Amino acid sequence: VKCRGIVCFVMNKMSRESQHGKWTLSSSDDEDEDPSPLPSDGNPGKGLQRVEKTRGVGVGAGSGSDPRQAARSNQVNREKFGAGVTTSSAKRKKESEDTGWALSSSDDDCENSSFADHRKARNPSPKRTKPERARPASPHGASYYKEEPADVFDAGFLPADGAFRFYLNRVTGIEKKFNTGALHIKGSVIQKSFNYCFDISWMVQQYPPEFRDKPVMIVHGEKRESKARLIQQAQPYTHIRFCQAKLDIAFGTHHTKMMLLWYEEGFRVVILTSNLIPADWYQKTQGLWLSPLYPKLPEGSPFLAGESPTNFKSDLLDYLRSYRAPELEEWIQRIGEHDLSQTRVYLVGSTPGRFLGSDMEKWGHLRLRKLLSENTQRVQNEEAWPVVAQFSSIGSMGVDKTKWLAAEFQHTLTTLALNIFFTQVYPSVENVRTSLEGYPAGGSLPYSIQTAQRQLWLHSYFHYWSAEVTGRSHAMPHIKTYMRTSPDFAELSWFLVTSANLSKAAWGALEKNNTQMMVRSYELGVLFLPSAFVSDMKTFKVQKNPFPATGSSASFPVPFDLPPQPYRNKDQPWIWNIPYTQAPDTHGNVWVPS
Repeated sequence: VKCRGIVCFVMNKMSRESQHGKWTLSSSDDEDEDPSPLPSDGNPGKGLQRVEKTRGVGVGAGSGSDPRQAARSNQVNREKFGAGVTTSSAKRKKESEDTGWALSSSDDDCENSSFADHRKARNPSPKRTKPERARPASPHGASYYKEEPADVFDAGFLPADGAFRFYLNRVTGIEKKFNTGALHIKGSVIQKSFNYCFDISWMVQQYPPEFRDKPVMIVHGEKRESKARLIQQAQPYTHIRFCQAKLDIAFGTHHTKMMLLWYEEGFRVVILTSNLIPADWYQKTQGLWLSPLYPKLPEGSPFLAGESPTNFKSDLLDYLRSYRAPELEEWIQRIGEHDLSQTRVYLVGSTPGRFLGSDMEKWGHLRLRKLLSENTQRVQNEEAWPVVAQFSSIGSMGVDKTKWLAAEFQHTLTTLALNIFFTQVYPSVENVRTSLEGYPAGGSLPYSIQTAQRQLWLHSYFHYWSAEVTGRSHAMPHIKTYMRTSPDFAELSWFLVTSANLSKAAWGALEKNNTQMMVRSYELGVLFLPSAFVSDMKTFKVQKNPFPATGSSASFPVPFDLPPQPYRNKDQPWIWNIPYTQAPDTHGNVWVPS
């Protein structure tokens, strides 16, 4: 299959200077913070681990002016456990006597547009901007991405004809059998003319040499300095163009991860969870849906010919139109000329805006609710079927569960049967400490102390990450999945893989007495429903042994262990902007964010 061109939808990124250099984090993984300041005498309760003031330096990227250059050169500041090195700058630490949480003064800046009235009441002060968050680069040297022999990234067995077309990424440092049937951007994706964008020079290098000059359009949400850096990166590559996503609502982000891949024989859609950094393809757990190769329709066919039973074609076109971008008109026209009738998944997207009437059900969690209500069938004893939500970031949901989570979001997830058990899978501190990456894996799990202390009620839902079934217990999840399972966890009534984390910004929130839906961010995922595969099928069987993959199983490959296990007595949710110095990680480092 010969590649002709690509459209990549990428997330906006942010960078932040710290005493440990410039780190990078995709801001779209950050939560929509509750902006109200935490009282100085706030009490975190029992749900959070106490940490003591400590000396030492955490893991950070080099101080180069370009965070991507720092990531590529692996210039990092590392301190081994027990080194006793004091921080190089005397940044003032804030610590509530009652909470015991040590925070730097830079952690107090979180704001939200809903805080406007409170800001007006304050004395005039210089305008503050949302702080740019930080993600550390690899702390483990040049071997970090080269721990495996080169053939681990070869295409090998590519189960492109699998029933569900849902795959995990290949992970270095795990048993070989757990990568059989998994995909990697270079070996399994690029060699089949797939590609993904993060660091532009890295992206280009993933192509076979003969395809490195094919036209590429990158749809992004970058602004100001980060946009300038992105454009600067592309200067050597004249075949790369850009389209900026409109973000009209404060604190919205462009979080969608999708590729439209054009060939001489047709085109594909790839919807995935991977970020735009090389590390996301090596030692994290990621997922992707790979469409069939869509052929071109006969000349003169109607624009919406080649529709699938799931309305995937028209929904994809609606999603692209929501960008209101002239740069995408050519691609919209091209999609209309192709046959997408073999698609068996439903598109679940979010796009920024305030929606009324029937438009409320086009986006966010109301879109998911509509699909579930119209296309799922009741099963016996449905009230006993739990919902499992797994994510890598958590937003602010209010002082109790009735404010959003249980009021509207859980109502969507439990469509056809309310008041059921809701399980949430989110890595614990111990998960992160013992991961393949060690503490730096927590840079991709941006749950902040400010948010966590305001919703301690949420932590009773948490279950730790375990993925023995796929060999990925130590590959921290950046994948996001939501599913409804049978009481014995042997069946699924539906499964969703998406870019959307557990936040109102991603899923939307009802306003004005439930007559309006407000969504801040762009998100995209695909929903698997049994009836789309076999008309009278009510459930999927859960695949007991997804690896080594054969491509022939009719059961669904859930990425982690079922049933999820609740946090143990000493487990705490990973909080990314507080120190962890009591025990070293798998590389002998401690974590002290600036």
